[in-house]
Amino acid sequence: MSNSSPSPTDFFSALPGTEVPVGGISKGLAQMWTDTGEPGEATFGPDDAKATQVNFVLHFGMNTTPEDALAQFQTSLRFSQRYPSRVVILCPQRGRDGPNELKAKVYGECFLGKSKADKRCVEFVMLSYPRDAREHLENQVSICLSTDLPLYYWVHRFSTLARVGDYRYLTSRANRIIIDSADAPSDAGTFVWPRPEAVRDLVLARLLPVRQSLGQFLSRYPEEALVGGLQTVALTHGPALAPEARVLQGWLRDRLARCGDHQAVFTLAPLPAEDPGSFGVTFTYSGPKYFRWSGDLKARHALFEADFGTGRTTLPASVSLLPPEVALSEAMFF
Repeated sequence: MSNSSPSPTDFFSALPGTEVPVGGISKGLAQMWTDTGEPGEATFGPDDAKATQVNFVLHFGMNTTPEDALAQFQTSLRFSQRYPSRVVILCPQRGRDGPNELKAKVYGECFLGKSKADKRCVEFVMLSYPRDAREHLENQVSICLSTDLPLYYWVHRFSTLARVGDYRYLTSRANRIIIDSADAPSDAGTFVWPRPEAVRDLVLARLLPVRQSLGQFLSRYPEEALVGGLQTVALTHGPALAPEARVLQGWLRDRLARCGDHQAVFTLAPLPAEDPGSFGVTFTYSGPKYFRWSGDLKARHALFEADFGTGRTTLPASVSLLPPEVALSEAMFF
């Protein structure tokens, strides 16, 4: 008896949409907006699909699972409610996934804003491809994209970033190249991007509220008060937040260096599994000064404690990470 469930790498089948011939993608997209609904009227008006603002290519690597692919599809869909997009999702095949040929799906949704006139639409094209069809894939992607819109390229769960080098059409044209260092492959630290200035990390993006909170508190003090006599900067983190802690440590190191510190010792350590805390940051000094910040993402609560020579300050605050779709827009546009 055959098993019709998707294989562990068949994320193309897990994604929604209507399968169309690869040569008929444009026709499939056009038909998607003109098919009649139950009342006998067109599902969408003829101009609805023209409101897109960006081209967005989401490229799955072989470490993607069907469940993960569907989760990232939903993130892209929520992102497109804020920034109407033409989204192209690239799904590599393994030999056991099916025929060694390009396959395509199309999918679209429109969202109403504050009024009926505020209608935002998104178009998805899903392409399943074998590795030996890479050159033809680039041609097909170029056909799917809107030539007058900016391009953003999200590389998700590649087994090695060296494979990204095979897609120079995308890496050379993209306004931004998005990665997530929380699930980046082992060669992420040594990979030479063709345009490193275009690369953005989703980990840094979703830390934006944490960075803003720390930055706003510390900016009220003179730079000399922050770095004068600074000996150590210790950062602790919950077991599941090691990537975020590593990136936050790098951000703190950079900001303190800009204030003039080049000698403090930075340490990074996980909290015990039973500790409910998410992050802790402690500055120690050669004198009586101190700075401590602790944040619990689950409780969405943080606490600042400091004395930089002008008296003790204690300040409660909120703390959170950006939702995935908001982090995506932060990485793309800022």
